[in-house]
Amino acid sequence: MSGSPKRPKKGRLSRSAEFERVYRQGRSIGNRHLVLYVFPRGNVASAAPQELSAGPRMGLSVSRKVGGAVDRNRVKRLLREAFVTEAERLPSDTDVVVVARPEAKELAEREGLEGVRAALGELIGRSVGERPGTPS
Repeated sequence: MSGSPKRPKKGRLSRSAEFERVYRQGRSIGNRHLVLYVFPRGNVASAAPQELSAGPRMGLSVSRKVGGAVDRNRVKRLLREAFVTEAERLPSDTDVVVVARPEAKELAEREGLEGVRAALGELIGRSVGERPGTPS
Protein backbone atom coordinates (compact mmCIF):
# COMPACT_ATOMS: atom_id res chain seq x y z
CA MET A 1 0.00 0.00 0.00
CA SER A 2 1.57 3.27 -1.08
CA GLY A 3 0.65 6.89 -0.56
CA SER A 4 1.43 9.79 1.65
CA PRO A 5 1.91 9.52 5.41
CA LYS A 6 -1.35 9.47 7.33
CA ARG A 7 -2.12 12.10 9.92
CA PRO A 8 -3.19 10.37 13.14
CA LYS A 9 -6.88 10.71 14.03
CA LYS A 10 -5.94 12.41 17.30
CA GLY A 11 -4.44 15.20 15.18
CA ARG A 12 -7.89 16.13 13.91
CA LEU A 13 -10.78 18.11 15.28
CA SER A 14 -13.85 15.95 15.24
CA ARG A 15 -16.45 17.28 17.67
CA SER A 16 -18.79 20.14 16.85
CA ALA A 17 -17.84 21.90 20.10
CA GLU A 18 -14.18 21.94 19.06
CA PHE A 19 -15.06 23.56 15.73
CA GLU A 20 -17.31 26.10 17.47
CA ARG A 21 -14.55 27.07 19.92
CA VAL A 22 -12.12 27.70 17.07
CA TYR A 23 -14.70 29.68 15.05
CA ARG A 24 -15.82 31.83 17.98
CA GLN A 25 -12.58 32.41 19.89
CA GLY A 26 -9.94 32.04 17.17
CA ARG A 27 -8.55 34.43 14.58
CA SER A 28 -9.42 34.11 10.92
CA ILE A 29 -7.17 34.74 7.95
CA GLY A 30 -8.26 34.23 4.39
CA ASN A 31 -7.18 34.29 0.79
CA ARG A 32 -8.98 33.57 -2.47
CA HIS A 33 -9.01 29.80 -1.95
CA LEU A 34 -9.13 29.16 1.81
CA VAL A 35 -10.04 30.62 5.19
CA LEU A 36 -7.90 29.59 8.16
CA TYR A 37 -9.22 29.85 11.72
CA VAL A 38 -6.49 29.57 14.37
CA PHE A 39 -7.02 29.10 18.10
CA PRO A 40 -4.28 28.47 20.71
CA ARG A 41 -5.82 25.77 22.91
CA GLY A 42 -3.17 25.98 25.67
CA ASN A 43 -5.44 28.19 27.77
CA VAL A 44 -8.48 25.90 27.60
CA ALA A 45 -9.18 24.54 31.09
CA SER A 46 -11.23 21.60 29.83
CA ALA A 47 -8.51 20.26 27.52
CA ALA A 48 -7.12 16.89 28.49
CA PRO A 49 -3.32 16.70 29.07
CA GLN A 50 -2.80 14.48 26.01
CA GLU A 51 -4.66 17.09 23.91
CA LEU A 52 -2.21 19.78 24.92
CA SER A 53 0.87 17.91 23.74
CA ALA A 54 -0.53 16.25 20.62
CA GLY A 55 0.69 18.94 18.24
CA PRO A 56 -1.45 21.14 16.02
CA ARG A 57 -4.88 19.71 15.27
CA MET A 58 -6.83 20.43 12.10
CA GLY A 59 -10.48 20.38 11.20
CA LEU A 60 -11.83 20.73 7.67
CA SER A 61 -14.95 22.34 6.30
CA VAL A 62 -15.55 21.74 2.61
CA SER A 63 -19.12 22.58 1.59
CA ARG A 64 -21.08 21.47 -1.45
CA LYS A 65 -20.35 24.85 -3.03
CA VAL A 66 -16.87 23.45 -3.73
CA GLY A 67 -18.35 20.68 -5.89
CA GLY A 68 -19.65 17.14 -5.80
CA ALA A 69 -18.46 14.43 -3.46
CA VAL A 70 -15.49 13.48 -5.64
CA ASP A 71 -14.28 17.09 -5.83
CA ARG A 72 -14.81 17.71 -2.10
CA ASN A 73 -12.96 14.54 -1.12
CA ARG A 74 -10.04 15.45 -3.39
CA VAL A 75 -9.81 18.93 -1.88
CA LYS A 76 -9.94 17.46 1.64
CA ARG A 77 -7.24 14.90 0.85
CA LEU A 78 -4.95 17.59 -0.59
CA LEU A 79 -5.57 19.86 2.40
CA ARG A 80 -4.69 17.06 4.83
CA GLU A 81 -1.49 16.28 2.93
CA ALA A 82 -0.53 19.96 2.78
CA PHE A 83 -1.22 20.38 6.49
CA VAL A 84 1.16 17.55 7.40
CA THR A 85 4.10 19.51 5.98
CA GLU A 86 2.95 23.02 6.92
CA ALA A 87 1.86 22.22 10.51
CA GLU A 88 5.43 22.20 11.82
CA ARG A 89 5.37 26.00 11.50
CA LEU A 90 2.49 26.21 14.01
CA PRO A 91 2.83 26.04 17.79
CA SER A 92 2.02 22.55 19.06
CA ASP A 93 -0.92 23.77 21.17
CA THR A 94 -2.90 25.12 18.22
CA ASP A 95 -6.27 24.13 16.81
CA VAL A 96 -6.92 25.05 13.19
CA VAL A 97 -10.03 24.89 11.03
CA VAL A 98 -9.53 25.19 7.27
CA VAL A 99 -12.57 26.27 5.28
CA ALA A 100 -12.32 25.66 1.54
CA ARG A 101 -13.87 28.31 -0.67
CA PRO A 102 -15.37 27.29 -4.04
CA GLU A 103 -12.16 28.44 -5.78
CA ALA A 104 -10.25 25.68 -3.95
CA LYS A 105 -11.59 23.16 -6.47
CA GLU A 106 -10.03 25.03 -9.39
CA LEU A 107 -6.76 25.39 -7.47
CA ALA A 108 -6.69 21.64 -6.78
CA GLU A 109 -7.41 20.82 -10.44
CA ARG A 110 -4.95 23.36 -11.86
CA GLU A 111 -1.98 23.09 -9.47
CA GLY A 112 -2.63 19.99 -7.35
CA LEU A 113 -0.87 19.45 -4.04
CA GLU A 114 1.72 22.17 -4.63
CA GLY A 115 -0.91 24.83 -5.20
CA VAL A 116 -2.92 23.79 -2.15
CA ARG A 117 0.26 23.65 -0.06
CA ALA A 118 1.23 27.15 -1.22
CA ALA A 119 -2.20 28.60 -0.41
CA LEU A 120 -2.30 26.93 3.01
CA GLY A 121 1.33 27.81 3.70
CA GLU A 122 0.65 31.48 2.95
CA LEU A 123 -2.15 31.56 5.52
CA ILE A 124 -0.15 29.68 8.15
CA GLY A 125 2.75 32.06 7.60
CA ARG A 126 0.48 35.05 8.10
CA SER A 127 -1.01 33.48 11.23
CA VAL A 128 2.41 33.07 12.87
CA GLY A 129 3.56 36.52 11.82
CA GLU A 130 5.93 35.71 8.98
CA ARG A 131 6.42 38.40 6.36
CA PRO A 132 5.21 37.71 2.84
CA GLY A 133 7.99 36.40 0.64
CA THR A 134 9.87 34.85 3.56
CA PRO A 135 10.94 31.32 2.62
CA SER A 136 9.29 28.64 4.74
